[in-house]
Amino acid sequence: MSGTPIIDFIRRYKESGTVRAHMPAHKGAAYIGPEALDITEIAGADELYGAEGIIKASEENAAALFETGRTLYSCEGSSLSIRAMLYLALLEAKRAGREASAETGRFRVLAGRNAHKTLMTAAALLDLDISWLPAEESSLLRCKTDIRALDELLAGENEREKPIAVYITSPDYLGNIENIRSVAAVCHWHGVPLLVDNAHGTYLKFLEMSMHPIDLGADMCCDSAHKTLPCLTGAAYLHIHRAAPSVFAEQAEAALALFASTSPSYLIMQSLDNANALLTGGYAEKIREYAASVRETSERLSAKDWRLIGDEPLKLSFMPKEAGYTGAEFAAELRLQGIEPEFADPDFCVLMLSPENGKTDLKAIENAVLSLEKRPPISEKPPSLPAPDRAVSFREAILSPQDRVPAEKALGRVLGFGHIACPPAVPIVTAGERIGEAAVECFRYYGVGELSVLREPRG
Repeated sequence: MSGTPIIDFIRRYKESGTVRAHMPAHKGAAYIGPEALDITEIAGADELYGAEGIIKASEENAAALFETGRTLYSCEGSSLSIRAMLYLALLEAKRAGREASAETGRFRVLAGRNAHKTLMTAAALLDLDISWLPAEESSLLRCKTDIRALDELLAGENEREKPIAVYITSPDYLGNIENIRSVAAVCHWHGVPLLVDNAHGTYLKFLEMSMHPIDLGADMCCDSAHKTLPCLTGAAYLHIHRAAPSVFAEQAEAALALFASTSPSYLIMQSLDNANALLTGGYAEKIREYAASVRETSERLSAKDWRLIGDEPLKLSFMPKEAGYTGAEFAAELRLQGIEPEFADPDFCVLMLSPENGKTDLKAIENAVLSLEKRPPISEKPPSLPAPDRAVSFREAILSPQDRVPAEKALGRVLGFGHIACPPAVPIVTAGERIGEAAVECFRYYGVGELSVLREPRG
């Protein structure tokens, strides 16, 4: 099979002149451009989540690149893969004879609180509880795992009621990377699988020394290919370690299919197929070279007293308050010079880069930052995050009737279908938690205007 089996099949089909008496209804007519390459599961096109032909061959190419036991495609981002990982961990726990909590009747995941909101919605769908990992340090965008405390926590767990998985996010949105090797060692010592949301770190596999979670011991991880590889939005992977419990690989397609659309995008699959060819044809070297260029830019900006943080090689994460700008003000200044950041809040401004930016963009960013006049430092610090009490389960909170209320009037209410905040960040409050005064103060600081809260009984 060729290096791009999905692309090759669809190009042949496009050129065949076959009458498209099948979906989609555009029939290949170029209304916006790519329609001729947009097909459905016709004869020979294989079936995502039941792959036996060209998709299976392409996924095997990806598994060889990432050196995994199995790699599967998602056309619905890492969110789909996160749901599948939790489902697979639940299956394995039941197979291994684990039991739900005697107190709640639910299985439990031990997770870093800086998780994408998909973790919470998946917990609701699967009726799981989440306990938060002990952290060495925690802020809205960071939750560094306290490895010694994790070891002690797992050692003290009832053997039959241990969590079905430990779940961490690395890299986080600012580019901080967890000590995955040590976390994995602790998890495996206690017989608990490690799941990693590596949405921002697909390219970490292709650095001089791999920093990819699978290489560092994670049992499963998700990668959002579109975030750091030249792929279409929605392109993602589910990776499974060779040594992971066998049910993970055996049931992976069923797990993805449980939550996925039955109309996957062949355009997205082609972009994943193309990534395999790129990475075997020199793109990995481009990643390494560009990471070095980003590091040099970061060093020059740091030498001019611009504060940058994070370990991730393809992010520039600024803390501009020391130069007199909030993150939002800093982002606005960059936009005036034709640069659109990935993210900004009162404290940070994050730029996500890839080799496609090239050195010209890097120079433009450097010039734009250095052109800004330094101001007196801003001393205001973010408020401390609350430690909210859980009132009801994720499932009950998300599936109950709700009202929208101003954040300033939410004191004492229980958060419903919501997760403050997203991107992957330590939430101020998660679904089912009660909103206290500290949370309201945080809402004010971060500009949260309205919330969904559980509807109070009438009368």
